[in-house]
Formats: sequence, C-alpha cells, structure tokens
Amino acid sequence: MRNTAKLTTAVLAAGALTFGLSACGSDKGSSSASSDYSGPLVVAASPTPHAEILDYVKDHLAKKAGLDLEVKEFTDYVTPNTATEDGSVGANYFQNQPYLDDFNKKNGTHIVPVVTVHLEPLGLYSHKVKSADALKSGATVAVPNDSVNEARALKLLAANGLITLKSGVGNEATPADITKNPKKLKFKELEAAQTPRSLDDVDAAVINGNYAISSGLKPAKDALILESAKNNPYGNFLAVKKGNEKDPRVKKLAKLLTSPEVKKFIEDKYAGSVIPSF
Repeated sequence: MRNTAKLTTAVLAAGALTFGLSACGSDKGSSSASSDYSGPLVVAASPTPHAEILDYVKDHLAKKAGLDLEVKEFTDYVTPNTATEDGSVGANYFQNQPYLDDFNKKNGTHIVPVVTVHLEPLGLYSHKVKSADALKSGATVAVPNDSVNEARALKLLAANGLITLKSGVGNEATPADITKNPKKLKFKELEAAQTPRSLDDVDAAVINGNYAISSGLKPAKDALILESAKNNPYGNFLAVKKGNEKDPRVKKLAKLLTSPEVKKFIEDKYAGSVIPSF
C-alpha cells in the first residue's frame, strides 16, 4: 500500500498563499538552506511518473540504502517549488531546466537541480483526427499556458511543419511569434494539467508527458507527433533549495534514482513514454 500524501486543490492554494506571505514577511526567501538533515526526506512530486518512480525507490531500494523517504503528490507546477523554497519539503522531482530557470527568475526562488532522471516527450493528441496532417484549416489546438511549456509546444508544432516560428525565438515563444500558419490554427492557452481534459472540446492538444500518462494516454502509441529524445533539454530532475545538495539523504536518493534498477523500472513500466536520461 502506498504511503503517499495527496494534496487537494484547496491545500495547494493555501500552501501557495502561505509561501507568498512568508516571503514578504520574513527572510525565508533567502538562499540559506537548512542544515538539519534528520528525519525522513520529504519529496514533492507530480503523481505520474515522478511519484511512481519515487514509490518504487521507497518500496524496493531505500531501506537497504538507509534512506527514510516520504513522497508528497502535487498536481500543479508551482507548489512543489514554493514548498521546497520554504522548507515544507526537502526536495522535489517534477520539472526541467528551462522551466526551473524561468520559475526562479520570476519568483525569486533558489531551487537547483541535483540529478537528471528521465525525459517525458511532449506530444500532440486528438480525439478527432488520426494524424497531424488531417487537422483542418482553422482547427483549435490547446497548448499549456506557462511560458516555458507553451514555447516547447510551439517548437514541437514547428519542428513538424505545422507552423513556422520567428528565427531565434527561445523559451518564451508565444503564438505572437508565429510567422507562418498555413492551416490557420487557433490556439487555446490552458493550464498544463487541463490540456488532457480539453481533448473533447478542441481539435487537438499539446500535452505534457506526465499529464498524458495520468490521463490514460500512451505517448509512444497515441501521440500524433512526439518530441525527439535526441539532444532534448527537457529532462526531469531531482531538485533542492540551494545549499541542500550536500544533504546526505539527497545524495542517497540521487544515487538510487540513477541506479540500474530504476532504469529497468522506467523502461519496463512506461515502454518508451518515459525515457531514462542516464
């Protein structure tokens, strides 16, 4: 039985508000990290595949390594970082480097990567067409509304010839940076977690790998187009507040997350929809 704490939307919102108040009213937003490394290591994670991978580590590898591991599931892309920053959790596992860079810049947080574990290829999905070429003129495509994942979605569409982006556009690309749109696609910007639910309302949706899997989609099989893993900068990693990289519990978890056992677990369970990065 999984000993995983699941947080409701209300709790998540309260946690985010608490972080905002504490950051304004105290010095908790500083880059200093805790030196108290006793007790269990609490890790914030997206339910799929991050928490599933951590649960495998907890159930099969942690005890032998002398690691007391606790997993907390979060369904958004904000609270894991704010909770790591304010010390509510000791680490998180859900994000990639472009997203973290953008988050730290916008929120004044001090989160740093420890070890990259896997890649979840971003994909285009549809309940209405069987191929990207079959999208009709004026079709509506849902994309994540956070700056990094929206840019990533647009780059995926551009790499597959559906649109053309302005030369040199980076991780802040928006539909305003589209220079050619032969199918006259329309874009519906949604919170990343909502994109799978939009499939009945739009012609297609670009969906992050973790949300695709948790919605019953199989990226390697169901995606109309899928990101290439080659030279992909969007690997997901274990992260901590700056200064906590030396936490012996974090070092143990980093080693376990990049072990042959975890690599085999990822390959067997996700069959190409999640790809080990080590």
